[in-house]
Amino acid sequence: MLRWALVFLIVALIAAILGFSGIAGAAAGIAKIIFFIFVVLLVVSLIANALRGKSPKL
Repeated sequence: MLRWALVFLIVALIAAILGFSGIAGAAAGIAKIIFFIFVVLLVVSLIANALRGKSPKL
């Protein structure tokens, strides 16, 4: 999911450089939404693992 956020961020940056402001804004918005969903899922996963008593494998 983080990969998709980065892809949309790159699309937004390229569109902004080329002057496509509508596409750049939409792609940046999508990247932001996907990134925040990723962060929420990461926090939920960390809390669930902590409650189970398992240490994260690094």
